[in-house]
Amino acid sequence: MQQRTEIANLGEFGLIEHLTKNFEIKNASTILSVGDDAAVIDHFGKQTVITTDMLVEGIHFDLMYTPLKHLGYKSVIVNLSDVYAMNAIPTQITISIAFSNRFSVEALSEFYEGVYAACEKYAVDLVGGDTTSSQKGFIISVTAIGEVAPDKYVQRSTAQQGDLICVSGNTGGAFLGLTLMQREKKIYLENPAIQPDLEGEDYIVGRLLKPEARKDIIEFFAANNIVPTAMMDVSDGISSEVLHLCKQSNVGCKIFEDKLPIDEKTRAAAFKFGLDPTVCALNGGEDYELIFTLKQEDYDKITLNEEIAVIGYMTALEEGNKLQTKGGNIFDITAQGWNAFT
Repeated sequence: MQQRTEIANLGEFGLIEHLTKNFEIKNASTILSVGDDAAVIDHFGKQTVITTDMLVEGIHFDLMYTPLKHLGYKSVIVNLSDVYAMNAIPTQITISIAFSNRFSVEALSEFYEGVYAACEKYAVDLVGGDTTSSQKGFIISVTAIGEVAPDKYVQRSTAQQGDLICVSGNTGGAFLGLTLMQREKKIYLENPAIQPDLEGEDYIVGRLLKPEARKDIIEFFAANNIVPTAMMDVSDGISSEVLHLCKQSNVGCKIFEDKLPIDEKTRAAAFKFGLDPTVCALNGGEDYELIFTLKQEDYDKITLNEEIAVIGYMTALEEGNKLQTKGGNIFDITAQGWNAFT
């Protein structure tokens, strides 16, 4: 039987020391890390990028089908993705958690194993945070800090008419992973004797529970002297994100259905659930890919990268936001992605 250590046995400072004792400094910009009143960071003339995300049990994740280690990993990834979306390199994070007495030291250690794995993979330092109690459930707040050369950061508001619209990787998989897990949870609650059926669905489950941030795309930009004209990450679905880019850049857009990057495993899962893969790709969330715009003259630089798909282009504002289907029909793009307040 797994050992259970009560949080009260360690106290707040003992718990923090226990959870963070294995973290090693990886960045020269980290001068002082966990253990003092505040961290000290020096980015040596580069500009600092800061982003914060909060994850709340029952809203953003369900512990019935989310392993704590995967949750720790994903909590870091969703923040690193926002830093990469600025064309910056993440260097440090802080992480604050609130938890009820149903969580043991061992449970929180499992969560921090995931945090540690993400920090290790993306060469990021954990430099601080906070712990406190919650009346019920688990609440996670992560702040990520990154660095970027002064003329290289990329905003959402700087796309221009004629720019190509590009997406990294593929989309829709995480939404189908969520659909599958929610279906299996419902079946289990109705009949606990029935074991979950995840056979052959490793890909979409992985897209939901263990996403990755697109560090490789940012490194590709740097190696090929590419600076996107605008960029953001795909956390709420392509349709929602492209509308953000259009609104903030004061342009319209045209997207082609047959250019949307959809993995074959995602497509197969969509058909299995009786869903349209295009709708999943446009309106599903949590893919953590990058959507960005490029000047047309940069097209040749990305043609050999199989991880980048050109899905359309920016148009004049008065032309609106349009999707051209495989059959040649034109529809208005509407934001139907995930909404935290519904």
